[in-house]
Amino acid sequence: MRINEVEFRGEMPVEGYGPGFWRVGGEVIHGPVLIGPGGLHDWAGLEDAAALVEMAGRVDVLFLGMGGEIAPVPRALREAVELTGQGLDVMASPTAARSYNVLLSEGRRVAAALIPVGGV
Repeated sequence: MRINEVEFRGEMPVEGYGPGFWRVGGEVIHGPVLIGPGGLHDWAGLEDAAALVEMAGRVDVLFLGMGGEIAPVPRALREAVELTGQGLDVMASPTAARSYNVLLSEGRRVAAALIPVGGV
């Protein structure tokens, strides 16, 4: 079997997670995290639609991880993001983090807004 080293071309992959935290770029972040072009971005969680709206035009895919299980997206957040023309792929946070890493390794323009597993 041939093993290829994954390259992220200077962007930050999700390196790990646990109850209430994420590890990105060697740093542990407690609470929600937004990772996209240029690295980490301020995001206050599901009430903060503005941070996701700012990703418009900079990413082709925006993953929204809802925690340990998929859950409905708050209406105001969904509508604000849809008004920008962005697609919002909603899934459980572990799946969103893995999907983000795969697309990032392919050189795609991608971002992930992730609620921690186990709450904030």
